[in-house]
Amino acid sequence: MGVSSPRNRLLQALPSSELEQLLPQFERVQVQRGDILWSVGDPLDFVYFPEAGLSSNVAVTGEGRRIEVGCFGSEGMVSTASVLGVDRAAHELLVQVGGPWLRIGAEAFRDALRRSPALHELLLHYTHTVMMTVSQTAMSNGAYSVEERLARWILMAHDRLEGNDLSLTHDFLSIMLATQRSTVTLAIQALEGYGAIQAKRALITVRDRGMLCDLAGSSYGPAEATYERLIGPFRKSPTPSPE
Repeated sequence: MGVSSPRNRLLQALPSSELEQLLPQFERVQVQRGDILWSVGDPLDFVYFPEAGLSSNVAVTGEGRRIEVGCFGSEGMVSTASVLGVDRAAHELLVQVGGPWLRIGAEAFRDALRRSPALHELLLHYTHTVMMTVSQTAMSNGAYSVEERLARWILMAHDRLEGNDLSLTHDFLSIMLATQRSTVTLAIQALEGYGAIQAKRALITVRDRGMLCDLAGSSYGPAEATYERLIGPFRKSPTPSPE
């Protein structure tokens, strides 16, 4: 038990004295693509702070349809429900790109929140940015085309993953965008035709981030800017336009 040198941006934003007190409570675990760490209604026995990778909170209808309502990587933690004192999951937690995560028991986490006003304030700020992202997703799904929504989602994944290569399948993207797989394929082809991305099987490479930002419009940016104002650096710089 206990870790050193955390690679999670929330933990890195804590004062060093508070981080030193918190780290002995953590253990490092490895998650894999396709893992479902909990389903709707499951008890929240652990709180996780990813150090790499990409995962999604997925809403599940009574008929079994699955739609992403938020994604997170090393900039975040899960579940924000634990920050608010809730002990059961409202969404499914799906790992899209695996990596190391730090975890702490739910009771130890609640004790840490009570002892550390800095941790509590930081995670309330993060919870606010998550709520903003959810509202941006709702606006996006209702007011933007699939191409525009795909551009936004690629930007969000690009912010959370290292490099410009995103290991994402069309099946995952259909859940993320709340649309059919065939529609996702057409949207990917359109973005590739614009020169914004290059697509191969289960891999999307960002070629022109500025173009993706233009395509996404106001569906991308407000939540990210709020994270940067309240917590710290987040968004990637624009990729050079291909010649």
